[in-house]
Amino acid sequence: MKLYIKYMVSLRCKILVKEELKRLDISFGLIDLGVVELLEEISIKQRIELRRNLLRFGLRLHKDKKSILIEKIKNTILEMIKYPNGCPTMNDSEYISEKLNYDYTYLANTFSEVKGITIQQYIIVNKIERVKELLAYNELNLTEISYKLHYSSMAHLSGQFKKVTGYSPSIYKEMRQNQEDQKLSAVAI
Repeated sequence: MKLYIKYMVSLRCKILVKEELKRLDISFGLIDLGVVELLEEISIKQRIELRRNLLRFGLRLHKDKKSILIEKIKNTILEMIKYPNGCPTMNDSEYISEKLNYDYTYLANTFSEVKGITIQQYIIVNKIERVKELLAYNELNLTEISYKLHYSSMAHLSGQFKKVTGYSPSIYKEMRQNQEDQKLSAVAI
């Protein structure tokens, strides 16, 4: 039996879920982002208590099949973006379809119906958030970031970044640096 958990997107979340399952004496196997494989059925009481306890951490158990599929799509996209070196450099739609074993048209239609945006729009917004993170770390230049996130060129990345944020990456980075400098100045006073 599998449990699907919404907002379970980090190693910290996996650790919290693991601790909660142990506390409730629920036998489990694999714990991955958004999914827990249980070794046996759980009682209604255990499910209710698990649901309530996970809510304290901002995590939710999924109820219906569509929301489970949406969460799988979102986790696959986040995996593609956060760990792009582990993902093949194939088309996003092919990768998602292959990873989830569903026809991409079905996935795209279901995602749009539930989320109100396309999968591609969701990918772009999340890629730009990742670009912001990488710019903040200041370890990679824009060319390296565009390569790392499988953009066709630095110009393509810059165009998408400006379309989503309203700023070029260099202006955004400069603004962020000014904000950090102001915070440091305020602390020093």
